[in-house]
Amino acid sequence: MDQEDRGKGKEVNKMFKYKGGQKGRKGTYWNLANGAKVDIAEEDILPGDEKSAHVRTHPVVVLLASPLTGMFYVIALPFIVIVTTVTLVGEKILAGLFNFLGPFVSFGWRPKEAHFEGKERKRRQK
Repeated sequence: MDQEDRGKGKEVNKMFKYKGGQKGRKGTYWNLANGAKVDIAEEDILPGDEKSAHVRTHPVVVLLASPLTGMFYVIALPFIVIVTTVTLVGEKILAGLFNFLGPFVSFGWRPKEAHFEGKERKRRQK
């Protein structure tokens, strides 16, 4: 904020994101968590707690941003499906491979067995 702007009586507000419970100026605020629209006629406290985030924008900006958000989702959806499918198929293949190769690879460790007296040895018969 410049000193010149303050002296000319211009109101400079660089704040874009507000939290719930914070004092807001007159205008339209959008809750980012649920998309709720909050209209404030005069200076008032924004609804919600400190975790809820509000953005002060003009309704036209939100209307113009909505198709762009939808377009991004439509473009990203095929990639999301491909990555999900590859991940699930890869997990199934690796699980089957580990189950198949598991009996052949042994390190001598059997977690379900406990030998408190040592390994069983052939007893000498006298």
